[in-house]
Formats: sequence, C-alpha cells, structure tokens
Amino acid sequence: MRDVLDEWRPVVDETIEELLPRLVDDAYLADFFGEPTYQYDPDAVQAALSDPIWELLDRGGKRWRAVVFLLLVEAFGEDPDEYLPYACVPEILHNGTIIVDDVEDDASMRRGDAALHLEHGTDVALNAGNAMYFLPLKIITRDPGDLDDGTRLAAYEMLMYELNRTHLGQGMDIHWHNEKEIQMSERQYLEMCACKTGCLGRIVARLAAIVTGQSDAVEQAVADYAEQMSIAFQIGDDILDVEHTLDEAGAFGKEFGNDVREGKKTLMVIHAARNADPEDVARLEEILWADDNDEDEILEVIEILQSTGSIEYAREQALALAERARNHLSDLDLEPEPADHLSAFTRFVVERDV
Repeated sequence: MRDVLDEWRPVVDETIEELLPRLVDDAYLADFFGEPTYQYDPDAVQAALSDPIWELLDRGGKRWRAVVFLLLVEAFGEDPDEYLPYACVPEILHNGTIIVDDVEDDASMRRGDAALHLEHGTDVALNAGNAMYFLPLKIITRDPGDLDDGTRLAAYEMLMYELNRTHLGQGMDIHWHNEKEIQMSERQYLEMCACKTGCLGRIVARLAAIVTGQSDAVEQAVADYAEQMSIAFQIGDDILDVEHTLDEAGAFGKEFGNDVREGKKTLMVIHAARNADPEDVARLEEILWADDNDEDEILEVIEILQSTGSIEYAREQALALAERARNHLSDLDLEPEPADHLSAFTRFVVERDV
C-alpha cells in the first residue's frame, strides 16, 4: 500500500497547490475569492494562511483519504484523473481538523515538529484550521467535474451532514478529556470515533459515489466501508502510540507517551478500567488526569494496559472492524485491481508501523 500512497501523494499535493498556491498574489485572490471591495493584502494572506498550511502539508501525512477517494472512483469504472480536485476535499478537511485539534488538546508536536499554534500563534493556527473547513466548498462551487445542480446539491448536503457529526465526536472527546473518571462505555467510545474520524472517511466514500453518479445503495455500502476502516485506523493509531513508547523507553522526549500525557481515553484505557483492580484504575485515572507525566508514570500506565490484555483487545477490535469494512465491498460490482487496493487498505490501517 505504501507504493500506492507514494504514487498518488505528489499528484494530490500538486492539485491542492492549484487550490491554495504556495505563493499568494492579487490575481489568485480575485479569481478564487472574488474581486475585493477595496484592496486585498496578499502578504497578510500569505503569512496567515498559505505559509502555515503548506508548512503542515510539507511535514508529511499519508494522503490516504485522497487516495482512497481516487481508488473508489477507479473502482466505479471512472478515470480518477478527472476527479482529482474532489479528492482534495477530505484531505484539506482532515488537515484543518488536526490544526484545530492540536489547539484544543494543547499538543506540543505534529508530524515531527512543533504544533502550528506554537510555531505561528494560536490566532493564526485557528484561522488557518477553520479556513480549511471552508476552502473545499469552493471546489464544489467551481465545479471542475461539470456536475449537474442536483449532484452538487447532494454533495453540499452530504458535507454539511458529515461535518456537523465530526463536531459531535470532537465534543465527546473533549468532555471526556476534561473528566478525571473513566466513565464512558466502549460503545460510546466507538460512536465518538465514528463521528470524529469516521465521518471524514464517510466524506471520502460518499463524495466519490456522488460525483460519479452511484446508486444510494452503493453510496451507503462504501460509506460503511470507510467508516469502519476509519475507526480501525484510530484504534490502530492509539496502539502505535503505545508501541512507539515501549520502543523509545529510556530515551524520554516530547513524543514519548503522547497519548498518556494528553490524558486520552482510548479503547485500551476503557477496557483496562473495566478489567483492572480498583487501585490500578484509580492510579490510571490519576496519571491521565495529571498536567504532566514522567517516564515512569507513562510506563506504569502501559503496564496496566498490558496486565489487563487491553492492548491485544484493542488490536482484535481493530482487526474485526477492518474485516467488517472489507465485507461492505464484497457485494459491489467494482473493478478488480482498485477493489483489491481498497481491501488492502483495511489491513494497512491496522498493521502499519508509522
């Protein structure tokens, strides 16, 4: 799957650059945002939007959401090159959400460097992140695929529905982060993931189905595929944080035990809270609630997760979700090669090591 991602990523970035150039000038602003009432300041837009956004994009990211969109288009029998601008919709949205998430979580790092709000200021970061919620709507407005009005309206309505639900998930996550006790149920956690992470996946799949004119049944099937895969991705991401922490034990740094330091209530933590001894649960809550943690405290949390089998439990759940995602594709009439790639992605999101 890495070969597929490596092949498409530069193409996706080139297309994003057409929507938001690295260098902003008056001509671009007038064309993309309309003629000014008085006078734009390209230098200000450059510093407040283009520079921080491209700094984040250039740090990395797999662009897997855009790639899954393109694979779905190809699997539907269409030419993915003709729909490249639409592939940027979920990718821009995703990067906008992580800028805002980092502010809300008071995160120190993102993709190996300082979080954008620490690098450019909270005001710049929030404005840039929020702008990335709205920039993709311009793609639908400019209609590069020459869609009919009904299709464009369906795309708008889908985006509004899914984006609203992402904020339900983020709200749940923030509330749990601000509580010391681990009170949420596993089903509530999965619903949070279905909203916060799953809705971006659903945007990928539903938009691919809408712009290529698929039936409602096909749209629902691929949306379910992407949602289940995205939840598996989130759980896999949490497992990776634990595994990387164990690998780096003894070399304590800013990335060591990131989820513990942020006090995240992951599926592993929820499972451990239901299965550990009461004193271990109390200790788990105490460490996650603390403003800062040392290396020993982070390793203590991981020891509790290991003693309750919570890491392996989470891995089993992620693999089960990935299998359910694959099953949603099995009854669809898809082109074989891209269908194989889509199926392989469900394994990649759980088994990846970065």
